[in-house]
Amino acid sequence: MRAVIQRVTHAQVRVNGETVGRIEKGYLALLGVKAGDTEKDALYMADKIVKLRVFEDENGKMNRALRDVGGAVLCVSQFTLLGDARGQNRPGFTQAEAPERADALYRLVCDRMREQGVAVETGIFRTDMQVELCNDGPVTILLDSEKNF
Repeated sequence: MRAVIQRVTHAQVRVNGETVGRIEKGYLALLGVKAGDTEKDALYMADKIVKLRVFEDENGKMNRALRDVGGAVLCVSQFTLLGDARGQNRPGFTQAEAPERADALYRLVCDRMREQGVAVETGIFRTDMQVELCNDGPVTILLDSEKNF
């Protein structure tokens, strides 16, 4: 499972011109589910996102997590994070999980974050979404449940 985490001052996702998810301070989490990912990967990713400390403390150091600052997560499924364009110009998506399984694991990540007291908004799985954000810092972190980066 892969994620791009962006610290934001605000973010929203729209489908067909309608806002379906919106947060203020927190993270925009773009989440890609890899073929073969398991519930263990989903729980790891949710826990990592919640515990990630990239908000500044009183000394200006990145030392605070979402709950420390009252932040929320806008979690958007994005299978293109599994795109492979190493040998070609058109990416292949064979590493992405089948939609039904990917949706279940995506929902598990969101539910796990909610269980830990974090407000989570989402997009709509398998739709054309428009995402707007203000990246704060900018701070952007890449996560991978296999710890490749």
